[in-house]
Amino acid sequence: MLPDNGIQFTTPGAGGSAVPLIREAMANGEFFRAHAFEYACAMNDIDHRTTKAKHPWTNGQVEQLKRTIKDAIVKRFYYESHDQLRRYLADFITSYNFARRLKTLGGLTPYEFICKRWMIEPDRFKLDPTHQTPGLNI
Repeated sequence: MLPDNGIQFTTPGAGGSAVPLIREAMANGEFFRAHAFEYACAMNDIDHRTTKAKHPWTNGQVEQLKRTIKDAIVKRFYYESHDQLRRYLADFITSYNFARRLKTLGGLTPYEFICKRWMIEPDRFKLDPTHQTPGLNI
């Protein structure tokens, strides 16, 4: 996982991920304090790396996706409630992940990329991604 260095993902001023330290402390039975997101990554054996702070390339990617979501969801419709907005956002992200071909993934959709990685390294996955398609699973 490669999020930015925001307070939603890591302890401010930490200078990177603490997941390896958390895993070590858990293995040794030591008492520790951890950011909730990093703790969840450590518990689920997820490699949490962070981007370079204020780096134009990574910041540009984040801003582009935020603009895409804002244009498709926020500026286009009026929502009666937060639940309606959440449902529409979830539907949009699902359709994006199954339909949008991305240059950074070699022209594959995010779902196709994950399925391809699963074929190469199935031991890195807890669930078979081919069973995670939206709609009727008959």
